[in-house]
Amino acid sequence: MISTTTIKKRLEDREHNDRLCKLYVTEDVSIQCTRLIRLVQNYEKYFGEAEIALFSAPGRTELGGNHTDHQHGRVLAASVNLDIIACAAPNGTNIIRIQSEGYPMDTIDLSDMLPQANEVNKTTALIRGVAAAAQQRGYAVGGFDAYMTSSVLSGSGLSSSAAYETMIGVIVNEFFCNGELDAVTIAKIGQYAENVYFGKPCGLMDQMASSVGSIVAIDFADEKNPQVEEIRFPFADYGHALCIIDTGADHADLTDAYAAVPQEMKAVAAYFGKPVLREVPEEQFWAKLPALRTQCGDRAVLRAAHFFAENDRAHREAQALKDGDFAAFLALVRESGQSSFMYLQNVYTNQSPDRQAVSVALLLAEKLLRGRGAVRVHGGGFAGTIQAFVPNDMLDAFQQGMEAVLGAGSCHVLNIRPVGGTVLVS
Repeated sequence: MISTTTIKKRLEDREHNDRLCKLYVTEDVSIQCTRLIRLVQNYEKYFGEAEIALFSAPGRTELGGNHTDHQHGRVLAASVNLDIIACAAPNGTNIIRIQSEGYPMDTIDLSDMLPQANEVNKTTALIRGVAAAAQQRGYAVGGFDAYMTSSVLSGSGLSSSAAYETMIGVIVNEFFCNGELDAVTIAKIGQYAENVYFGKPCGLMDQMASSVGSIVAIDFADEKNPQVEEIRFPFADYGHALCIIDTGADHADLTDAYAAVPQEMKAVAAYFGKPVLREVPEEQFWAKLPALRTQCGDRAVLRAAHFFAENDRAHREAQALKDGDFAAFLALVRESGQSSFMYLQNVYTNQSPDRQAVSVALLLAEKLLRGRGAVRVHGGGFAGTIQAFVPNDMLDAFQQGMEAVLGAGSCHVLNIRPVGGTVLVS
């Protein structure tokens, strides 16, 4: 632990520059130093001077495996250099107090660790759920005070909720678990909080990418014990920038469209007496295609075909990165985008054929890339964002071209971060 006064001085003197350069994948960390100093100042404003620690938890991007995780498939994901940062300290009580910038303070009384009906879909549920999961593992979780601020873009598909869960897990681990919880366990705790306390039946991909960091290949064949492989790939050495482009489309009223994807895939699996497609041999799927079209419908068949190809593709993408074959990786990214558009069909909905912002963004990105790089729909689809790998020599023109149509600030240039949820200073 370190005093708020001391850490402000050290940040002003740039004593932590090497650490921050690695974390944010940049040689100029002046913005981050200023951001951290302001974080500490705001902590003092709400909680006073104290012996504190600083924490960071990143957002994440899906690199491969579009809509495969809910069928116990493979995914490829990575943490990015946008994050939530926190200044926190134990307070010696049974109360957790978290002030997130721009929001009312969240206060949790740890005397009751059970899920609360009035906290469903609220941030307090995530805090209580993470604390409860740590307590269930035998740790005496106490109260703490924290001030947080985030650069993870809301609604961008970069999963700010998973970053938040990871942040709470890292703080609890540092203060009350002797640092004994590994990154995979912290990810599982975050998923538990979101599933059981928050009320959202999410998979584990988002939490795993944020908590573990870098690039991770995850196989959900055994959903309770997914296989996680960290891939150390020097992305910056291959002359491309990672861009996430906000299409400006609204996610509102798309719940049914999102829900239909796993429902239809599971309907195909149910034809074979299986709960998910990962348990269906692909050759049986192709052998029963006529009957499946009749019983499940053509769109369900197309989406199932996407799953089988995408599940294999995510594995091949991971192997391409391990082999240092970036050209092969880009080719597979393009295949993923084409499959999502044609077969998964999560780029636009038939209910609003005149609103196809994601399709327009993909069209524009492909025109600007002129056959180089790669582009695909990002995350759940239907609205939100697309992902592009852009050659560095085309980056300025690409960003200007996208923003000329989609609006200033819509094209975000990111880096893959080599570190997941972490204690910055303690």
